[in-house]
Amino acid sequence: MPAHTHRTHASGSTRAGVLGANDGILSIAGLMIGVASTHADRDALLLAGLAGLIAGALSMGAGEFVSVSSQADIERADLEIERRALETDFEGEHAELAEIYVRRGLDRELAEQVARQLMQHDALGAHARDDIGITEALSARPLQASLASMVSFAIGGLIPFLAAFLAPSHRAEASIAVVSLLSLAALGAVAAHAGGASVARGALRVLIWGAATMALTGAIGTLIGARG
Repeated sequence: MPAHTHRTHASGSTRAGVLGANDGILSIAGLMIGVASTHADRDALLLAGLAGLIAGALSMGAGEFVSVSSQADIERADLEIERRALETDFEGEHAELAEIYVRRGLDRELAEQVARQLMQHDALGAHARDDIGITEALSARPLQASLASMVSFAIGGLIPFLAAFLAPSHRAEASIAVVSLLSLAALGAVAAHAGGASVARGALRVLIWGAATMALTGAIGTLIGARG
């Protein structure tokens, strides 16, 4: 029998990592292109990029921690409800679980047997998985998600920052745009491949949004620079 590789078990950390890297590239590239469009000098451009990189990474980590912690709180509350229900009405919970299996295609007798055996083994785990939808692979992990978002944002944000740092002053804006767009396309392709989706579609989707974001921030910076 051929082996199957499933990707769902890594979906939480993958989502946080991809979101963080995308946000890092787009946020810092957009910020620096906007500043460069105002004809700011090189030191101001790099300072803005560095400040955005630090603030963005910390904000991303904090936001992800709060968001996933809220999800973890909901999961704990639901598990406590199930735990109390099992203590007060075990047979009712058995009937509920059996009914779930009937709706999934088992005949009534087999559903009753499966529910009984699973609940004898781990009643709360069976209800968490099949009634609530909480599994070990998909359960909320706030600290892991927070660190993944913060680190990935910083790594992503370093790309446009280094592009500006290494490029000649008169080519900083173009260098940021080109390097960032290529990085976004590569990241979109890698993320799509990891998720088993179309690589070309994943790369194009991120590329279009990235180009639109940078064009808009550049236009705003140019407008501000013209008025200044």
